[in-house]
Amino acid sequence: MGPVNKRSPIIAAVIDLVAVLIFCAIGRRSHDEANALTGLAHTAWPFVAAAVIGWGLTIALYRDKFDAFLILPTGIVVWVSTVLFGMILRVVSGQGTAFSFVVVATIVLAVFLIGWRALAKLVPIPKN
Repeated sequence: MGPVNKRSPIIAAVIDLVAVLIFCAIGRRSHDEANALTGLAHTAWPFVAAAVIGWGLTIALYRDKFDAFLILPTGIVVWVSTVLFGMILRVVSGQGTAFSFVVVATIVLAVFLIGWRALAKLVPIPKN
């Protein structure tokens, strides 16, 4: 087995997944919600599914120039998709979408999903 490409889309997808899970865990903790794992899964699934949609859109639209570490288009498309489709899935599944929650989710997910990509630009990782 050869060396792992440090700019692998798999690594970027895992970072995005962890970022979404951290966002959901922080939200649940700030509201003192119980049932840690099942509650986290219930809260996170719409956003995880929405991030997958964002990844699919990015790959489909930019397949010739796809780079999972780019802020534009990947970070922006994944972020907007995660918020937009995540909120739609929350409504469909009977979960809340209060205006303040939408604002907080939009800001925090931007910081998380775009922020790590901005930090990655500061620490150049050579492609193999």
